[in-house]
Amino acid sequence: MSVVAAVVVVAFGLSLVAFPGVAFSKPAIAERLLSAFASSARAHYVEQAVRLLIGAALVVRSPTMWQPNMFWLVGWAIVVSSAVLLSVPWQWHRRLAERLLPLLVRHLRLYAVGSFVFGALLLYGVYAGGGAA
Repeated sequence: MSVVAAVVVVAFGLSLVAFPGVAFSKPAIAERLLSAFASSARAHYVEQAVRLLIGAALVVRSPTMWQPNMFWLVGWAIVVSSAVLLSVPWQWHRRLAERLLPLLVRHLRLYAVGSFVFGALLLYGVYAGGGAA
């Protein structure tokens, strides 16, 4: 189970590290990617399922990671927020996304740098805490 969790966390970390490359080189593609979240019921439920998987993977993997309490807390925050979003109508999530998207687009580069930092922190957490497996 821990190996599967590590693979999920590493894949998520790599995607976060890669996002700035898209955001800086092709901002229109990054904007389209961000606007796809909560754009339909299907997108909402797929997003929440992926978030639940990532959050659960962080919770499972956190004991062997660098700063285990921090990653455990982040994992549970992702799980709980995903459960909340699953329990409300998906249109509420869409309305929230529609309000936040202009702010994200306006500060896309800053968001991309944050994505890179968090992704790098996840990768460091996995490898500095005891390896990928």
